[in-house]
Amino acid sequence: MFTVTSGAGYGMLAVLGYGAATRLLQPNAKFGLAAFALALALVVAGLLSSLLHLGRPERSWRAMSQWRSSWLSREGSMALLTFVPTLPFAVAWSLFGENSGLFALCGVLAGILALATVFCTGMIYASLKPIHQWHNRWVVPGYLVMAIMTGALWINVLLQSRGLSRPSVAAIAAGAALVGMVLKIGYWRYVDTSSARSTPQTATGLDQFGKVTLLDPPHTQENFLLREMGYRLARKHAWQLRRISLSFGFFVPFVLAGLTVAVTGRFATIAALIAAVSAIVGVLIERWLFFAEAKHTVMLYYGGNKA
Repeated sequence: MFTVTSGAGYGMLAVLGYGAATRLLQPNAKFGLAAFALALALVVAGLLSSLLHLGRPERSWRAMSQWRSSWLSREGSMALLTFVPTLPFAVAWSLFGENSGLFALCGVLAGILALATVFCTGMIYASLKPIHQWHNRWVVPGYLVMAIMTGALWINVLLQSRGLSRPSVAAIAAGAALVGMVLKIGYWRYVDTSSARSTPQTATGLDQFGKVTLLDPPHTQENFLLREMGYRLARKHAWQLRRISLSFGFFVPFVLAGLTVAVTGRFATIAALIAAVSAIVGVLIERWLFFAEAKHTVMLYYGGNKA
């Protein structure tokens, strides 16, 4: 959940920074106030939920010191740095209706740091070699594209609702939805067709003697790894959820965002809102599948056949 909300918020900041630098988005103070309020609310909600997810949230500050080796620490550092250029950028646009010159530069920096934060989030998972479903080249681009897509979709909602339609923003959202769909299909194809890197035979070093089977489990009680990395999802259900994710998360937003390029008024606002909500629902399902289908190599010691 937190990667979906924070990703949408960071995507909004990236689109706002790009829009200010290219003069694509005019310095409308009311629009700026609504856009930054929503973007920062999404970012803060994501950061707070990620802290609550930790076993000892009060010690989270210690992770910041490990930025040389930890992508989680780098994510936290980038998240804090993003606020530095974002605050003057947001204040100037929201209160004074100004988004050019030095403030546009702040917007560009805010957008770059926002995407860098999302990049670090993706690398937290892509850097984990024991998890075959995460340690691949599809993960990070997917995180970045989905952040841009959801961010652009919500910017489009705010623009349409205030009669400030910008076809270029809708085109960015539709284009990101199309690219995201291609990346997600590619990711699932890779996961389904790539050979498992570890089996009980290779993990125990007994592959030369034939098949290895589990005699007794390592312990009798459930632990963190069994709850988080040993989820059993029927293949039939996985395929159904994948189709739902593709439909709600990418196809519907692609069609409706593209539609707002051609139409205006209340119909365009409704279409933009449905597209944004649909994307959030679809990405939530995609993110749940991302975790549910992941299998840690340690599961081989709990009766798994491959990982």
